[in-house]
Amino acid sequence: MGAWLLQAVVLWLGFQGLQNAQAAGPLPLRTPGEMGMSRARLEELAELIAPEIKAENLPGCVVAIGRTGGLVYLRAFGERQQEPTSEAMTIDTVFDMASVTKPVATATSVMHLVERGKLRLRDPVADYLPDFGTHGKEAITIEHLLTHQGGLIPDNPLADYADGARMAWERIYALSPQVEPGTEFIYTDVGFLTLGRVVQQVSGLSVADYARKYVFSPLGMDETGFVPHADLRARAAPTERRDDQWLRGQVHDPRAAALGGVAGHAGLFSTADDLAIFCDAMLRGGANAAGRALHPATLLEMTRPRDIGGALRGLGWDMRTNYSSNRGETFSARAFGHGGFTGTAVWIDPQLDLFVIFLSNRLHPDGVGNVNPLAGRIGTVAAAAIESANPSAGPDWSDQVRRPAAISATPRASSVDAAPAPPALLGVDVLRRDRFSALCGKRVGLIVNHTSRAGDGRRVIDLLHEAPDIDLKVLFSPEHGLFGKLDQSNIDDTRDEATQLPVYSLYGESRQPTPEQLKDLDALVFDIQD
Repeated sequence: MGAWLLQAVVLWLGFQGLQNAQAAGPLPLRTPGEMGMSRARLEELAELIAPEIKAENLPGCVVAIGRTGGLVYLRAFGERQQEPTSEAMTIDTVFDMASVTKPVATATSVMHLVERGKLRLRDPVADYLPDFGTHGKEAITIEHLLTHQGGLIPDNPLADYADGARMAWERIYALSPQVEPGTEFIYTDVGFLTLGRVVQQVSGLSVADYARKYVFSPLGMDETGFVPHADLRARAAPTERRDDQWLRGQVHDPRAAALGGVAGHAGLFSTADDLAIFCDAMLRGGANAAGRALHPATLLEMTRPRDIGGALRGLGWDMRTNYSSNRGETFSARAFGHGGFTGTAVWIDPQLDLFVIFLSNRLHPDGVGNVNPLAGRIGTVAAAAIESANPSAGPDWSDQVRRPAAISATPRASSVDAAPAPPALLGVDVLRRDRFSALCGKRVGLIVNHTSRAGDGRRVIDLLHEAPDIDLKVLFSPEHGLFGKLDQSNIDDTRDEATQLPVYSLYGESRQPTPEQLKDLDALVFDIQD
């Protein structure tokens, strides 16, 4: 590991010279053709958005689509304000990002502290917040919170915040996990509230100040932050009323509001232009010509897919879960993104060299509205608009981190290059292509763990379980268990939560399937990457 990190450091020094020059400030707006995309496809987006505005699912929105080095689409639709007076939506409208705060501000700040050696993902949270380590929370790690596996409740009662910040934190510290940490995915604001507190404890800066100093300012994101000033509030998109006043530039989330507008789970405000700068930097490996937010190796670890109870998450980022309805259906398995309760979504796909930003205030004026399906459809159209490699794209930074010796100035290949070589297929993808004919009518056992994935990131377990002519009866898990997280000598049998199939351990009393376990099977499928 030490040699690998040294290579990564050497890589970073050489990587700077390969970055395409970009002046500080907004990304340039280029023609779709310049960036390898179809103008005609992108023009169809207006036809998707107009009916949703008419149906009052949102008053208006801003959509930004781009690739490395520039935007190909930046448009405003509808109104940003309907009450008390009408205002047209503009491309420079400031939006309450809600839970997009989690990855863009909080998780990025945490990972910046990780790469500075100030904390480690495996460390218990209680190492940094001793008062947190009570009531069964002693084993919760930083990584547990980043992946929503700390077992914490989604939200604690609003009444817990009624007596000020000090009492609010005492009540958070007194919470107990709902389940054993590391065993289930429970999406939780409490966990990211706590991560914001960790940032403050370790750095001496609030998460707002840390993100501004080490993430937003280095990248040139001058209109992104918490508690926006008066000039930004003047062009902010309002959400709902609170205390008979419209929330315009004031955070909608009531817990973040009770903490003064700065919290680890919500409170960030931004614009389409600023978020495009952020997305472009992520496509470049964490930096642009203005500065660097993350080292490429850090970003690679942050966006590495993790099997979270059958779903895929990064550290702070969504990848493919029940919360991914705002994700483009044809995004690659490397895509990462997040949505926000107020009607926002940001998705970045390094493999397609694509980012899609959807910003709305769907809660205005009546607190209802539904935009996640629309955001997902926009992402799908954006991916379908790609026709060729982006001439502005540099080498694929993730390949450079994995294989430093392979650095070259050759532009990375796009998945839509002319006459590409036929892709190598995984075994399960061959089965899918052939409609699982090799296993049709058979009772199947599967030797499997967390690495068993199809090319699109789906679990092999789920694909075989859903195949209509296959009877997947049992699963067998090797060393470290089904999810690869157990570091012990004897692992018990269990059950897969998503399919309710029995999981027989091959690292317990027996190290191989028993005759009793095999007697009702016609085929045993082995799919473990090593």
